[in-house]
Parts: sequence; C-alpha cells; structure tokens
Amino acid sequence: MAAEATALWQPREEGLREICGLLEQHISPNSDQSRIWQQLQHYNQLPDFNNYLVFILAHAEGKSLEVRQAAGLLLKNNLRATFSSLSSSYRQYIKSELLPCLGASDRTIRSTVGTIISVLVQLDRVAGWPELLQVLARCLASNDFNHMEGAMDAIYKICEDVPEELDVDVPGLSERPINIFMPRLLQFFQSPHAILRKLSLGSINQFIVVMPAALFMSMDQYLQGLFHLAKDPSAEVRKLVCSAFVQLIEVRPSFLEPHLRNVIEYLLQANKDPDDEVSLEACEFWSAYCDGTLPPDSLREYLPRLIPVLMLNMAYADDDETLFDAEEDESFPDRDQDLKPRFHSSRFHGSDNMEDDEDTVNTWNLRKCSAAGLDILSNVFGDEILPTLMPLIQQKLSATSDSNWKEREAAVLAIGAIAEGCINGLYPHLPEIIAFLIPLLDDKFPLIRSITCWTLSRFSKFIVQSIGHKDGYEQFDKVLTGLLRRILDTNKRVQEAACSAFATLEEEAADELAPRLEIILHHLLCAYGKYQRRNLRILYDAIGTLADAVGSELNQPKYLDILMPPLITKWQQLSNSDKDLFPLLECFTSISQALGPGFSQFAEPVYQRCIGLIQIQLLAKVDHVTAGVQYDKEFIVCSLDLLSGLAEGLGGGIESLVAKSNLRDLLLQCCMDQIADIRQSAFALLGDLARVCPAHLHPRLADFLSVAAEQLSAAAVKEAVSVANNACWAIGELAVQVHQEIAPVVLAVISCLVPILQNAEGLNKSLLENSAITLGRLAWVCPELMAPHVEHFIQSWCTTLCIIRDDYEKEDAFRGLCAIVRVNPSGVVSSLAYLCKAVASWHEIRSQDLHNEICQVLNGYKQMLGDGAWKQCMSTLDPQAVQRLSRFGV
Repeated sequence: MAAEATALWQPREEGLREICGLLEQHISPNSDQSRIWQQLQHYNQLPDFNNYLVFILAHAEGKSLEVRQAAGLLLKNNLRATFSSLSSSYRQYIKSELLPCLGASDRTIRSTVGTIISVLVQLDRVAGWPELLQVLARCLASNDFNHMEGAMDAIYKICEDVPEELDVDVPGLSERPINIFMPRLLQFFQSPHAILRKLSLGSINQFIVVMPAALFMSMDQYLQGLFHLAKDPSAEVRKLVCSAFVQLIEVRPSFLEPHLRNVIEYLLQANKDPDDEVSLEACEFWSAYCDGTLPPDSLREYLPRLIPVLMLNMAYADDDETLFDAEEDESFPDRDQDLKPRFHSSRFHGSDNMEDDEDTVNTWNLRKCSAAGLDILSNVFGDEILPTLMPLIQQKLSATSDSNWKEREAAVLAIGAIAEGCINGLYPHLPEIIAFLIPLLDDKFPLIRSITCWTLSRFSKFIVQSIGHKDGYEQFDKVLTGLLRRILDTNKRVQEAACSAFATLEEEAADELAPRLEIILHHLLCAYGKYQRRNLRILYDAIGTLADAVGSELNQPKYLDILMPPLITKWQQLSNSDKDLFPLLECFTSISQALGPGFSQFAEPVYQRCIGLIQIQLLAKVDHVTAGVQYDKEFIVCSLDLLSGLAEGLGGGIESLVAKSNLRDLLLQCCMDQIADIRQSAFALLGDLARVCPAHLHPRLADFLSVAAEQLSAAAVKEAVSVANNACWAIGELAVQVHQEIAPVVLAVISCLVPILQNAEGLNKSLLENSAITLGRLAWVCPELMAPHVEHFIQSWCTTLCIIRDDYEKEDAFRGLCAIVRVNPSGVVSSLAYLCKAVASWHEIRSQDLHNEICQVLNGYKQMLGDGAWKQCMSTLDPQAVQRLSRFGV
C-alpha cells in the first residue's frame, strides 16, 4: 500500500528545499515569525503541501530532528483545519507515510507520528483507516523496542483523546480494537522498560469510567497488575497506579471492595512518597472515598495514621511558588500573569442561582489537597477526628522558633479546614481558639498573617452570633479591627486574604457593621489608594459586599463623601476596553441597590457609560476596527446588570434616563443575542424595567413578549435554563403592568409553562417557582383566556405553588388562581384537594383583599359540594393543612 501511494506522488526537489528552509527559519528564535507565518500560509494554498510535510517528517534524514518535528506538528494542525477538503489519494499518501515511522529509530519522530495518528483517528475514525489497527497490532507483537514504544505512544494518545473509538465494532474485524489490544497492554505491566509500563497503564486507565467489556472481563488481572506496579521504580508509573485507585473508588468502588485494606495501606504509604506528584495523586483518594458510596466505617480505623500524614503534607514545601510570591510587598508591580481570569455571573432572578461564583484559578498541590482531605474527613467523621488531630495542632503551634513557622502556619490552616465539620466539638473552645488566632494577625511571617485571616473567616458565623453574649462584642470588634489592619498590610498576599476574609465576615455581620461603618470605609478607601490591579478587584468585591450588607445605612452624606469620589475618579480613568471595569461595574451595582434613590446624584454618568459600553460592544461584535475595541461579552453582561441595579435602586427615578436614551432598542437586541449570558442579563433587566417604567417598553412590547416566549420552548429550556428562568419572570412582570395587552402571547406562553410544571423532577427550583407565578399573573390579567384549559394544569400548578415562600409574587399567583375559579369553577372541582393544599401552604397573607377572595372561593366550593363531599375532600388532607384552612372560614 505504501509503495502504491508513493508511486502516485513524489516531491519536487526545489519545493522540498524551499519548505525545509522555511521550517529552519520557523524554529530559529531570531527570525521574523510574522513573515514566515505569511509564507507558510501561502504554501498552505498548495493542494500537496501536507504531502511535503509528511515526506520531510518521514524521510528528510539529512535535516535536523527539530525541522522534521516542526513539519510534523504543522501537518497535525493543517489536518485539523483542512482534512475534509483533502483528496482521498493525498489522505492515503499521508497515512501510508506515517505508519512505517511508528518504528523510527528516534523517539522524537515516533512521538510526533503518534500525535498525528491520534488526530487522524479523531477526524477519520478507526473504520476509515483499517491498516492502522493491523500495523499497531504487529508493532505490539514484535519484540523490537522502537516498534513497541511507537505503537504504544500512538495507542496512549488515542485512548487519551478518543477512547470510545477503540470500543466500537469495525467492519472486517472479528473483535473490537480494545479487545485485541487489552491482553498485550496487560502483558506490558511486566515489561522491563518503564516507558512501556507507563504507556500501557495510562492507556487502560482511560477506560475506567466507560468500562468496556474488555476491561470488565480482565478486571482481576488488571488489579493484580496494579498491585505489581505499586512499588515500581518509576514515579510516573506509581502516580498512574494511584490515579487508577482514585478513579476506581469514584466510579467502580465494588471492584476495590474485596481489596480495600490493601489499597488503603498502599495509599497511606504512597501519600508519603518522596515524589510530590505521586503523593498528590495518592492524597486525592481520601476525598474521593468520602464522596463515594462505600461506608465510611472501612476508613475509620485508619484515621489515627492518615491524619498525621495529611498534617505533615499541609506544611509549605520548600519549592512552593507561594513562598516566593509571599516575598513581594505592595511596591512590586503586578505582572499580567498575576491577574487571574475572572468570570462574572449573569444576573439571575430567583431562589437558587446555579452559577458558580468562584472566579479564582489556583495551582492545585499537595498542601491544598491535604487540607481539602482533612476538611472532607471532618465533614464525614465530625468530632471523631479531634482526639487525633488536636494534639498535633497544639504541638505545631507550640513550636515558636522562627525556623518552625511553616509548622505553625499548617496548624492554623488545619483549624480552618475543620471549622465546618467539627464545629460541635470545637464550639465550647471557640472563644479561646479565636482569642489565640487574633494575635497571629500581626505575626512577623506574612503567610501566617494571611492564613489566619482565612481561618478566622471560617468562624464568621460564630463570631457574629456571639455579639450578644459576654465578651462577644469585644471579640467581634477585635476580629473586625484586626482584619482592617491586615487590609492595609504591606504584603500583597496578606492584603488579598484579609479582603476576602472581611467580605465573608461582612455577609454574616450585615447591620452589625453599621456602628463601625465610618472606620470600615476609611480603611477600605485607604487600601484603594495603595492596592495594585489584582487586589483592587478583590477590594471592589469587599466594598460591594459591604453595600449589600448594610443597605440603606450607607445612604448618608458623611459615608458617601468617603466612598464615592475615589470610585468615580477610577470610573472616569478606565477606558472602554479596560477589563478592570468589570469588578467596578459589579461594585457600582451593589452600591446603587444599597443607596436606592440616594444614588440618583451619581446615576446619569454611570447610566450613560453603560449604554455606551453596550453600543460599542455590539458594534465590535461585527466590526471591531470601527468600534476601536475587541469584542468581549463581559462588558455587555456587566453593563446590563448594573442597569438592573440602577432600576432596582432608583425605581421610577430611572425613567428620565431611559426616556432620553436608546436603551429599549439595545435591550431588544441583547434579548435576541446568541450568547446565553447576554440574554440572561437582558431578560433580568427587561423584568426590572417592566416594574419601574413599563411605558418606555410599550412601543416594542409585542417584540419583547415574542422573544421572551421563545426562550420557554423545551429545547430552549434544556439549552439555557437560566435564560428561560429570567424570561419567564420578565413575562410575569410585564403582564402585571400591561394587563390585556399581554393577551396575544398568553396561550403560547402557557403551552410552554405547563410542561415545565408537569415535568418538574430535576428541574431548577427557581424556574418552577417563576413558571407558577407567571402562570398566575397571566391568569390574573386574562382569566377568560386561561380558564377553559385549567383542568389540564391545575394539579401541577397548585403543587408548585405549595413550595413558594410567602411574598407579593405568591399573592399575585393566587389572585390569578381565584380569577380562574370565578370564570370556570367546575374546571377545578375534581382537583379541589390540590387547591386546598396550595392555600394551606400560606403562613400569613398580608393582603386582606386576597384573604377575602380565597375565603369566597373555598366557601363557594363548600356550598357547591355540600357537607358530605366537602368532608370527604378534607379527609384527604393532613391535619395541619385542615387547621390552616380554618382561618378562611371553612
């Protein structure tokens, strides 16, 4: 086949020379890369350019390995981009040249070929290259090291990228590829060559989750192989053994159960392996075990040996990058790599936002994994771990010399790690523990100061709850002022930890902060003047959290004079393309909501800037050159969310700003955007504007309603449930404002909402609640349209109404329920028990009008049914529900 394909195509000497020369320049560090890139793009237009690349990789033995490898990597990228447009003869030529290279004498060539083969399998499937499997099987069966290693490298990469491709039926083969390879892979566990042991084990590990029949049937042999490799001289192999046990305990614990004692004993030793990567992989096992399905009892007897290992590994390693970073004080400028990517959570209307608000990306290491392991052990075993752990903590804390500072730091980390799981056992001692921690905020070692901030924040709930008890306020004050001191620390890592800890304390303390508001603001704004970009982002969060916590208390001139001028100055300094605007936009959102109408003096420039940012970004999406900025959806999302904050804070006061802007048209455009995050925030703003200035939405009302209704189809809900949730809520808010004008979309909307309520299991709770509320609001304003269909949805609707907390939205929904009953009482009568349960879910109805309406509905049904049938209906309810119904005179 190779000879046949070669006969079809031969390189021209001149072309070969030119391309090799270009590749030599490409790998030279001093060359003009943009010029070379343009020339490569020019060659890319030639239909046989990839043939030249594979020829150079396979045959250019007079050239350097670097040039041949560069040809291979360029070929790999080209295949990804252009494979579908290559002629079948050229595809065949490339494949035929690659296969003999599996046994190339140089490892670099073999590895590059393995990478390209894996890409081709992804593009053309195993079935599209039957010769590959034959050649791989021959290479594995040979006893030539180069051929075995080349084939194993390719198989390992295929298993890593597309393992499912090896577990499919292939025309012409009697067995699936993985069935053919598995026995040989398991034999390689005994190979004298570490690389073959590593590649074979790494390949099989990729199948643990999908568990093909080939591995299932070979499980005993595989487990024996793992125990054989457990003491392998190669750290890479030992790491893969640990990884296999971690994956098995997560997804197939029953296989390990008979061997559990041996596995735990091995991992206890591996957790102390001199190689950090092996000990880290072993350490993952404890969290995986606790999260899994096996009973914790099997681990209990090992706790006295496991906990000391975790404690030992929680001390900073000598080469931990944090030790070097910790030397930097605030005068060191931030590097670009210091600025972690940040992720803004789009605005979500409801009780359980599914967005993960974690926006930090940290290096995972043995210290953090050990602390996470201790945390989860404390949650599973609770106070049982304290008799083993506390003496170790006390021993480390008592080592007071400077050389032992890492031991003390690890002890403080351990106290924070168990703060949640062991709270009952720690509770009687917490005043002393916190009193012990407070002086450590002023320790000479910055990493002790920073970990103390975090550990104190883990006890925020207790610190705040103790305010009313003896000495509690004094301790709260000491923690508060201690964290404020550390916010002004000269060390950047301490500043970061203190700001984060203070934000956590703020959330718990809420209005307890009011008496200290002036001193808090002075400290935060003093930090504002000295922080660099990375920590400024965390400071914005602390300021925003403070505004959320104290609310309208902030709305006093003496506080605003401290808070607002520096923020507005920064707001004016930042350009429209500066990503440092994101956290500032979020901060302003919290402040505008806290100040309410008090924000009106700052509102106009903030509002106009948001409109400008949205306009520029919508333009940048189609023409970034004219816009003058690169497109970034975050600018639109953050701006929409700040406008929502303004609408919530200013209420009707935002009307004059909306009236003289093109927000309505921009908002409609955002509601139709293909990016879900933008639509989610846009529908949240639509609902907020509907509440405070519906008249300005009126000219495009039909368009808004139509677009919002589209988000509620089954496919749209599945694709973006948070968008559906906000769109559903916005329709309800519009209905309350525009009444009969909602009529054209009512039937379309209820045809989407009813299936949501009827298939509630596993759905987001907020979407269910908003669906029930919006259904009620539509029924309130258009009862005659909905009443004829009520018997199709009354049961699932009432079931969802039961789980909604008492508030004005629930009142609206019940007004709709009463309105429908008045129009079509017989449509509900067969589901009366459901209606009664929904009414009984109220703890207190504040609206006397609604209370009276519900009384009329229930008494109407009591008269309609007569005493006998009514009593029978009541007998199906639990006694508490019957008692609650008595408040309505029945």
